Parts: sequence; structure tokens; C-alpha cells
Amino acid sequence: MAVLDLRFDGDPVLRAVCDPVTAFDDALNTLVADMFATMYDAPGRGLAAPQVGVASRVFVTDVTWKEGDRTPIAFVNPTVVARADETATGTEACLSIPDRAFDVDRPVWVAARWQDLSGAVQEARLAGPQAICFCHELDHLDGVLITDHGVEQ
Repeated sequence: MAVLDLRFDGDPVLRAVCDPVTAFDDALNTLVADMFATMYDAPGRGLAAPQVGVASRVFVTDVTWKEGDRTPIAFVNPTVVARADETATGTEACLSIPDRAFDVDRPVWVAARWQDLSGAVQEARLAGPQAICFCHELDHLDGVLITDHGVEQ
């Protein structure tokens, strides 16, 4: 596993709409392993492929590792299939926008669908920090940053 270089606000790859993943192969496994290594090194709770210069619909999360056990999840070709009508505003930071924080309004839960590293379809209802992180990273895959809809603190 390698720690990859992060891309920062102003890099065009962060504004790209990412391409779907079609090959579930060793290259994808290596990318995801390197993304986890980079995320933990940063240290962050989520990391999207464009943040390491790859315009593919992949992100990784681990929202619990800073407080306890690691719960890493790789999301390939993720989508939101349903979301709560209720929203909550929370403070978010981004590895690609260092030393800044934003108040962002997010749904309190999302029903998510994605593929795992083998290509198998997964579904789950995500709530709390996992829903926030999922939405934040999914925005990256569509070229959206927290600067676009958050209020800087």
C-alpha cells in the first residue's frame, strides 16, 4: 500500500464528474488499498478517488476509526436510492480543503447502493456520521465541494 498525493481545491480533477468503474480487477484493489492508506495517514474519515487524482466513481470511508475499531468500507459506483426528508446541519472538513470547516446541511439518513470490490451490489441504510460521510464523498464524484453548498465557519 502506498500513501498517495492529495489534490487540493483548485485542481481541475476535483471538479470532474467521475467515470463509472467497469473493471473490478487488481488495479481497482490497489487503488482502494492505497486510498485507505492515504485516508488513514491524512488522517481523514473518507476519501474519494478524485482527491488522489483519479476521476473514477470510487470512495472509501471509515467513520469510527478515530474513536475505536476500524470499519473500512469501499464504495464503487455509489448512488443514493432514497433519502430522509429531515436534514441536519453539521460541521464538515475536507482533506482537499485544509484548515477550513463548513456548516453543511445533509439528510439524516440515506439509502445507498454501491458495488463492492468484486462487483457485487450492496445496499444499506446509512445514518448519522456514515450518511454524512457518504454524501460528502459522493459529492466529490460529481465535482461538488463543500465550498459549493456549505457556510464557512
